[in-house]
Amino acid sequence: MALVGPTASGKSAVALALARRYPELELVSVDSMQVYRGMDIGTAKPTPAERAEVPHHLIDLVDPWQEFTVAEFQRAFQETLATIEARGHRALLVGGTGLYLRAVVDRLEIPGRFPQVRAELEAEADTSRLHRRLAELDPPAAARMEPSNRRRVLRALEVTLGSGRPFSSYGPGLDTYPPSPYCLIGLRVPREELDERIAARYRQQLDAGFLEEVRGLATDPRGMSRTARQALGYKELLEHLEGHGTLDEALERAITRTRRFARRQLRWFRRDPRLVWIDASSGHNPVGELAHLLGD
Repeated sequence: MALVGPTASGKSAVALALARRYPELELVSVDSMQVYRGMDIGTAKPTPAERAEVPHHLIDLVDPWQEFTVAEFQRAFQETLATIEARGHRALLVGGTGLYLRAVVDRLEIPGRFPQVRAELEAEADTSRLHRRLAELDPPAAARMEPSNRRRVLRALEVTLGSGRPFSSYGPGLDTYPPSPYCLIGLRVPREELDERIAARYRQQLDAGFLEEVRGLATDPRGMSRTARQALGYKELLEHLEGHGTLDEALERAITRTRRFARRQLRWFRRDPRLVWIDASSGHNPVGELAHLLGD
Protein backbone atom coordinates (compact mmCIF):
# COMPACT_ATOMS: atom_id res chain seq x y z
CA MET A 1 0.00 0.00 0.00
CA ALA A 2 1.08 3.58 -0.68
CA LEU A 3 -0.29 6.44 1.40
CA VAL A 4 0.06 9.80 -0.35
CA GLY A 5 -1.31 13.32 -0.25
CA PRO A 6 -0.25 16.93 0.05
CA THR A 7 2.10 18.15 2.74
CA ALA A 8 0.48 18.48 6.19
CA SER A 9 -2.38 16.13 5.30
CA GLY A 10 -1.44 13.80 8.16
CA LYS A 11 0.18 10.97 6.21
CA SER A 12 2.91 10.23 8.75
CA ALA A 13 0.56 10.10 11.74
CA VAL A 14 -1.88 7.80 9.93
CA ALA A 15 0.93 5.53 8.75
CA LEU A 16 2.37 5.30 12.25
CA ALA A 17 -1.05 4.39 13.66
CA LEU A 18 -1.41 1.64 11.07
CA ALA A 19 2.06 0.27 11.79
CA ARG A 20 1.25 0.14 15.49
CA ARG A 21 -1.89 -1.82 14.65
CA TYR A 22 -0.15 -4.18 12.22
CA PRO A 23 3.35 -5.15 13.42
CA GLU A 24 4.19 -6.67 10.03
CA LEU A 25 4.14 -3.21 8.42
CA GLU A 26 7.37 -1.29 7.89
CA LEU A 27 7.20 2.34 6.79
CA VAL A 28 9.05 3.47 3.68
CA SER A 29 9.43 7.21 3.19
CA VAL A 30 8.75 8.52 -0.31
CA ASP A 31 9.99 12.04 0.37
CA SER A 32 12.74 13.73 -1.62
CA MET A 33 13.90 15.84 1.35
CA GLN A 34 13.80 13.30 4.18
CA VAL A 35 16.72 11.57 2.47
CA TYR A 36 19.03 14.34 3.79
CA ARG A 37 20.75 13.87 7.14
CA GLY A 38 20.45 16.79 9.52
CA MET A 39 17.32 18.16 7.84
CA ASP A 40 15.00 16.80 10.48
CA ILE A 41 12.65 19.42 11.88
CA GLY A 42 11.77 21.17 8.63
CA THR A 43 11.09 17.93 6.75
CA ALA A 44 8.88 16.61 9.60
CA LYS A 45 10.86 13.41 9.98
CA PRO A 46 9.61 10.86 12.49
CA THR A 47 11.13 11.33 15.91
CA PRO A 48 13.86 9.03 17.24
CA ALA A 49 11.26 7.46 19.55
CA GLU A 50 8.91 6.75 16.63
CA ARG A 51 11.74 5.29 14.57
CA ALA A 52 12.72 3.05 17.49
CA GLU A 53 9.12 1.87 17.84
CA VAL A 54 8.36 1.22 14.16
CA PRO A 55 10.86 0.48 11.36
CA HIS A 56 11.29 3.46 9.01
CA HIS A 57 13.26 3.30 5.76
CA LEU A 58 14.79 5.64 3.14
CA ILE A 59 15.44 8.39 5.66
CA ASP A 60 18.92 9.93 6.19
CA LEU A 61 20.48 8.43 3.07
CA VAL A 62 22.86 11.26 2.11
CA ASP A 63 24.38 14.45 3.50
CA PRO A 64 22.87 17.87 2.65
CA TRP A 65 25.82 18.86 0.48
CA GLN A 66 25.27 15.86 -1.80
CA GLU A 67 22.98 15.70 -4.81
CA PHE A 68 20.45 12.87 -4.85
CA THR A 69 18.50 11.70 -7.88
CA VAL A 70 15.28 9.84 -8.44
CA ALA A 71 17.28 6.99 -10.00
CA GLU A 72 19.30 6.64 -6.80
CA PHE A 73 16.09 6.64 -4.79
CA GLN A 74 14.64 3.96 -7.02
CA ARG A 75 17.67 1.70 -6.48
CA ALA A 76 17.59 2.27 -2.72
CA PHE A 77 13.88 1.45 -2.65
CA GLN A 78 14.32 -1.82 -4.52
CA GLU A 79 17.02 -2.93 -2.07
CA THR A 80 14.89 -1.92 0.92
CA LEU A 81 11.77 -3.64 -0.38
CA ALA A 82 13.71 -6.88 -0.88
CA THR A 83 14.93 -6.86 2.74
CA ILE A 84 11.44 -6.11 4.09
CA GLU A 85 9.87 -8.92 2.11
CA ALA A 86 12.68 -11.30 3.10
CA ARG A 87 11.57 -10.82 6.71
CA GLY A 88 8.01 -11.73 5.77
CA HIS A 89 6.85 -8.15 6.36
CA ARG A 90 5.00 -5.64 4.19
CA ALA A 91 6.03 -2.19 3.09
CA LEU A 92 3.73 0.79 3.60
CA LEU A 93 4.93 3.63 1.37
CA VAL A 94 4.36 7.09 2.83
CA GLY A 95 5.07 10.44 1.22
CA GLY A 96 4.19 13.27 -1.08
CA THR A 97 6.94 13.32 -3.71
CA GLY A 98 4.94 12.31 -6.76
CA LEU A 99 7.82 11.52 -9.11
CA TYR A 100 9.53 9.33 -6.51
CA LEU A 101 6.26 7.46 -5.99
CA ARG A 102 5.76 6.86 -9.72
CA ALA A 103 9.38 5.75 -10.06
CA VAL A 104 8.91 2.94 -7.56
CA VAL A 105 5.29 1.84 -7.96
CA ASP A 106 5.48 1.87 -11.77
CA ARG A 107 9.17 0.90 -12.00
CA LEU A 108 9.91 3.72 -14.39
CA GLU A 109 13.01 3.45 -16.50
CA ILE A 110 14.95 6.52 -15.38
CA PRO A 111 17.33 8.09 -17.91
CA GLY A 112 20.78 9.13 -16.74
CA ARG A 113 22.11 12.65 -16.20
CA PHE A 114 24.39 14.40 -18.67
CA PRO A 115 25.62 17.63 -17.02
CA GLN A 116 27.84 18.82 -19.88
CA VAL A 117 25.06 18.41 -22.42
CA ARG A 118 22.64 20.11 -20.04
CA ALA A 119 24.96 23.09 -19.57
CA GLU A 120 25.28 23.58 -23.32
CA LEU A 121 21.50 23.42 -23.78
CA GLU A 122 20.81 25.90 -20.98
CA ALA A 123 22.94 28.47 -22.80
CA GLU A 124 20.08 28.69 -25.34
CA ALA A 125 17.54 31.15 -23.93
CA ASP A 126 14.86 30.49 -26.58
CA THR A 127 12.80 27.55 -25.29
CA SER A 128 10.73 27.36 -28.49
CA ARG A 129 13.93 26.87 -30.48
CA LEU A 130 14.93 24.05 -28.15
CA HIS A 131 11.52 22.49 -28.64
CA ARG A 132 11.89 22.64 -32.44
CA ARG A 133 15.23 20.88 -32.09
CA LEU A 134 13.60 18.21 -29.95
CA ALA A 135 10.84 17.81 -32.55
CA GLU A 136 13.50 17.01 -35.16
CA LEU A 137 15.30 14.49 -32.97
CA ASP A 138 12.38 12.92 -31.09
CA PRO A 139 8.94 13.87 -32.48
CA PRO A 140 6.92 11.71 -30.02
CA ALA A 141 8.59 13.36 -27.02
CA ALA A 142 8.09 16.85 -28.44
CA ALA A 143 4.41 16.13 -29.05
CA ARG A 144 3.91 15.18 -25.39
CA MET A 145 4.95 18.55 -23.98
CA GLU A 146 4.17 22.22 -24.33
CA PRO A 147 6.82 24.11 -26.34
CA SER A 148 7.02 26.63 -23.49
CA ASN A 149 7.70 24.05 -20.76
CA ARG A 150 11.43 24.72 -20.51
CA ARG A 151 12.14 22.19 -17.77
CA ARG A 152 10.63 19.27 -19.69
CA VAL A 153 12.06 20.32 -23.04
CA LEU A 154 15.57 20.66 -21.59
CA ARG A 155 15.37 17.28 -19.88
CA ALA A 156 14.15 15.52 -23.03
CA LEU A 157 16.90 17.06 -25.14
CA GLU A 158 19.53 16.34 -22.50
CA VAL A 159 18.63 12.64 -22.49
CA THR A 160 18.24 12.35 -26.25
CA LEU A 161 21.61 13.96 -26.97
CA GLY A 162 23.47 12.54 -23.99
CA SER A 163 22.34 8.93 -24.27
CA GLY A 164 22.06 8.75 -28.03
CA ARG A 165 18.59 7.34 -27.51
CA PRO A 166 15.25 9.15 -27.93
CA PHE A 167 13.75 10.34 -24.69
CA SER A 168 10.42 8.82 -25.72
CA SER A 169 12.00 5.35 -25.85
CA TYR A 170 12.28 5.29 -22.05
CA GLY A 171 8.59 4.57 -21.67
CA PRO A 172 5.13 5.98 -22.25
CA GLY A 173 5.70 8.85 -19.83
CA LEU A 174 3.97 10.09 -16.71
CA ASP A 175 0.62 10.57 -18.45
CA THR A 176 0.09 6.80 -18.57
CA TYR A 177 -1.13 4.95 -15.46
CA PRO A 178 -0.58 1.20 -15.82
CA PRO A 179 -1.98 -1.40 -13.41
CA SER A 180 -0.01 -1.34 -10.18
CA PRO A 181 0.57 -4.02 -7.54
CA TYR A 182 0.12 -1.29 -4.92
CA CYS A 183 -3.12 -0.07 -3.42
CA LEU A 184 -2.77 3.71 -3.77
CA ILE A 185 -4.52 5.78 -1.10
CA GLY A 186 -4.75 9.57 -1.03
CA LEU A 187 -5.59 11.60 2.06
CA ARG A 188 -8.03 14.42 1.37
CA VAL A 189 -8.24 17.56 3.52
CA PRO A 190 -10.30 20.71 2.70
CA ARG A 191 -8.15 23.53 1.34
CA GLU A 192 -8.85 25.96 4.19
CA GLU A 193 -7.98 23.37 6.81
CA LEU A 194 -4.85 22.33 4.95
CA ASP A 195 -3.74 25.96 4.74
CA GLU A 196 -4.12 26.34 8.49
CA ARG A 197 -2.31 23.08 9.17
CA ILE A 198 0.63 24.28 7.08
CA ALA A 199 0.87 27.54 9.01
CA ALA A 200 0.47 25.80 12.38
CA ARG A 201 3.15 23.27 11.55
CA TYR A 202 5.67 25.98 10.71
CA ARG A 203 4.99 27.67 14.04
CA GLN A 204 5.50 24.36 15.84
CA GLN A 205 8.71 23.70 13.90
CA LEU A 206 10.13 27.10 14.82
CA ASP A 207 9.33 26.40 18.47
CA ALA A 208 11.13 23.07 18.11
CA GLY A 209 14.34 24.69 16.85
CA PHE A 210 13.91 24.86 13.06
CA LEU A 211 15.84 28.13 12.77
CA GLU A 212 18.74 26.72 14.78
CA GLU A 213 18.75 23.64 12.56
CA VAL A 214 19.01 25.82 9.45
CA ARG A 215 21.71 27.97 11.06
CA GLY A 216 23.79 24.86 11.66
CA LEU A 217 23.41 23.81 8.03
CA ALA A 218 24.26 27.32 6.81
CA THR A 219 27.50 27.46 8.78
CA ASP A 220 28.75 24.05 7.64
CA PRO A 221 31.71 24.72 5.32
CA ARG A 222 30.60 21.90 3.03
CA GLY A 223 27.46 23.87 2.17
CA MET A 224 24.19 22.50 0.88
CA SER A 225 23.36 21.02 -2.50
CA ARG A 226 21.17 22.95 -4.90
CA THR A 227 18.27 20.60 -4.20
CA ALA A 228 18.60 20.69 -0.42
CA ARG A 229 18.75 24.49 -0.40
CA GLN A 230 15.39 24.65 -2.17
CA ALA A 231 13.57 22.57 0.47
CA LEU A 232 10.36 24.15 1.76
CA GLY A 233 11.09 26.41 4.70
CA TYR A 234 14.84 25.92 4.47
CA LYS A 235 15.13 28.24 1.48
CA GLU A 236 13.27 31.03 3.24
CA LEU A 237 15.11 30.66 6.55
CA LEU A 238 18.46 30.58 4.75
CA GLU A 239 17.51 33.84 3.04
CA HIS A 240 16.63 35.35 6.42
CA LEU A 241 19.98 34.26 7.90
CA GLU A 242 21.72 35.82 4.90
CA GLY A 243 20.14 39.15 5.76
CA HIS A 244 17.15 39.12 3.42
CA GLY A 245 14.17 40.13 5.54
CA THR A 246 12.92 39.44 9.03
CA LEU A 247 12.04 36.05 10.48
CA ASP A 248 8.33 36.86 10.27
CA GLU A 249 8.72 37.72 6.57
CA ALA A 250 10.60 34.48 5.97
CA LEU A 251 7.86 32.56 7.74
CA GLU A 252 5.16 34.17 5.60
CA ARG A 253 7.09 33.38 2.41
CA ALA A 254 7.53 29.77 3.52
CA ILE A 255 3.84 29.38 4.32
CA THR A 256 2.81 30.88 0.97
CA ARG A 257 5.22 28.71 -1.03
CA THR A 258 4.22 25.58 0.86
CA ARG A 259 0.53 26.21 0.25
CA ARG A 260 1.24 26.59 -3.46
CA PHE A 261 3.30 23.43 -3.40
CA ALA A 262 0.41 21.56 -1.75
CA ARG A 263 -1.87 22.66 -4.60
CA ARG A 264 0.62 21.28 -7.13
CA GLN A 265 0.84 18.01 -5.21
CA LEU A 266 -2.93 17.68 -5.31
CA ARG A 267 -3.06 18.34 -9.05
CA TRP A 268 -0.36 15.70 -9.59
CA PHE A 269 -2.10 13.02 -7.52
CA ARG A 270 -5.60 13.79 -8.83
CA ARG A 271 -4.45 12.96 -12.34
CA ASP A 272 -3.83 9.37 -11.22
CA PRO A 273 -7.11 7.43 -11.62
CA ARG A 274 -5.77 4.56 -9.51
CA LEU A 275 -5.88 6.53 -6.26
CA VAL A 276 -8.65 5.94 -3.74
CA TRP A 277 -9.28 9.11 -1.73
CA ILE A 278 -10.08 9.05 1.99
CA ASP A 279 -11.29 11.93 4.14
CA ALA A 280 -8.55 12.96 6.58
CA SER A 281 -10.10 16.24 7.76
CA SER A 282 -10.57 17.08 11.42
CA GLY A 283 -13.17 14.87 13.03
CA HIS A 284 -12.45 11.95 10.70
CA ASN A 285 -10.21 9.02 11.51
CA PRO A 286 -8.99 7.39 8.29
CA VAL A 287 -7.21 4.58 10.16
CA GLY A 288 -10.35 2.45 10.44
CA GLU A 289 -11.11 2.77 6.73
CA LEU A 290 -7.51 1.91 5.87
CA ALA A 291 -7.61 -1.07 8.22
CA HIS A 292 -10.56 -2.37 6.20
CA LEU A 293 -8.47 -2.12 3.02
CA LEU A 294 -5.68 -4.00 4.76
CA GLY A 295 -8.09 -6.85 5.44
CA ASP A 296 -9.18 -6.13 8.99
